[in-house]
Amino acid sequence: MNATIIALVGYISWTLLLLIGIAVYRTALVMGKTRLPNSFKADGSDSPAFGERITRAQSNCAESFVFTGGVMLAALATSSSAITDPLAIYLLAARLGQSIVHLISTSVLAVQIRFAFFLAQVGISVYWLIMLFSKFM
Repeated sequence: MNATIIALVGYISWTLLLLIGIAVYRTALVMGKTRLPNSFKADGSDSPAFGERITRAQSNCAESFVFTGGVMLAALATSSSAITDPLAIYLLAARLGQSIVHLISTSVLAVQIRFAFFLAQVGISVYWLIMLFSKFM
């Protein structure tokens, strides 16, 4: 298994783990009779602080998958993972870092760190796109 596949499976697994985390968190609120099952907003904005953060962290993963996962899938589909392999694990690390910092805090410093992790993902994805375009142009 190459680094691109590992990063792609890791990214998907992390997104799914966060989704399961939301389900467990909300189930605990319902079972504790703190909330009704049909009372949650999809964006988590009506949840206690951690509920909102985990919801946003999972949504960020899904939103970013369009460009990060999409480029990795394109590389795999075109037998071009030699382009994505060298940075694939770094992209996954940046994704995990962004989510973990989001779960821990929303302080100004934490938001700046999250943004740095996000920029790393964008930068890697743009680089990969340029390399893929140049390979096939």
